[in-house]
Amino acid sequence: MAFQSPVIVQSARAAFPKAELWIPYVSGGPNENAMKRINESIRKAAQQLVDEQGSLEDPRAEMSGYYEVKTNERDILSLSLFNYTYSGGTHGLTLQVSLTFRVSTGHAYSLPQLFKPGSAYVQRISEMVNTQIQERDISTLESFRTIRPDQDYYIADRSIVVYFALYELTPYAYGFPYFPISAYDLQDIVNENGPLGAMVPNN
Repeated sequence: MAFQSPVIVQSARAAFPKAELWIPYVSGGPNENAMKRINESIRKAAQQLVDEQGSLEDPRAEMSGYYEVKTNERDILSLSLFNYTYSGGTHGLTLQVSLTFRVSTGHAYSLPQLFKPGSAYVQRISEMVNTQIQERDISTLESFRTIRPDQDYYIADRSIVVYFALYELTPYAYGFPYFPISAYDLQDIVNENGPLGAMVPNN
């Protein structure tokens, strides 16, 4: 695979009454149309988080948004967007959405697209998540059974990190429960042409 320089990720500020959002803006890739696709996907995802949080009519309400870049190498960009909103009550609520792109094309990958068609990725990942729950002694709201086929994830440090929303698996105090799984441990079912395939050790 030819060397692919990391893209440039800058912070764009969006503000409206009671809210301040910092949104990533991507540039410097080999394909201008791909950059446009990536930035439009990011913008839509950030807006979706705002919409999901709902009204800021409460006098105490406030909203803030930020992001974290997880991978920016090998023609892959993986990042997470966060939105924290307080609208009264005991505590606020943080939402997270993660996006993983092929930089050269701007294509965004869902979890199934990381693996070979027909592979039992749901079962494999679920077993690994369950093992981590036991080993890390994580208290769950109910017995864990399986991930969703489109479970939230990002790619970092040559691993896939699957995670759950607040209250989806664990009590609020746990925050987002993250489960890192090495790409090497899934190598036999990884789509070699997908973003996780680019992270397989020795590739």
